[in-house]
Amino acid sequence: MTSELWLVRHGETAWSRTGKHTSTTDLPLTAEGEAVAKGLADRLARQEFDLVLTSPRLRARRTAELAGFPDAEVTDDLVEWDYGAYEGITTPQIRETVPGWTVWTHPSPGGETAAEVGERLDRVVARARSGGRTLVFGHGHALRVLTARWLGLPVSAGSHFRLDTSTVSVLGWERETPVMLRWNA
Repeated sequence: MTSELWLVRHGETAWSRTGKHTSTTDLPLTAEGEAVAKGLADRLARQEFDLVLTSPRLRARRTAELAGFPDAEVTDDLVEWDYGAYEGITTPQIRETVPGWTVWTHPSPGGETAAEVGERLDRVVARARSGGRTLVFGHGHALRVLTARWLGLPVSAGSHFRLDTSTVSVLGWERETPVMLRWNA
């Protein structure tokens, strides 16, 4: 088992800063988000990647570009969990009408199910496990699901993996067991 999967969550947007659920809304990075994303370039330049993928959303593509990967392959499999009717609102706002709501335990009306998100991120896992080192630029919930699926866990296990903006995480192997090598760095 020689494959590694490197994860980069996009830089800060106005909505990520305020906790608004952002999936299909194509927001730019804030000035701070751009500055921090540029800082990723030095860290990532020391690595060689066999495959570089990005979500098609502007915030992920821009982070990839600023981090030194303007030619990353765009794949819809890396888009953020579709929150449906909950797009652009915060968890506390949702909980005013749905007590205890989380994306991990409750549906998002008009959005994706956990099974649908897991299915598309399983395709990313399959590509990454084909060998070599893969780098992906994506989104908070989707990358947490990707991590759960890499580890052989259900989608809901992603709830245990906090992931901040502009961070680098690395998934790999210990012998034949998939593991986290670095998280939220």
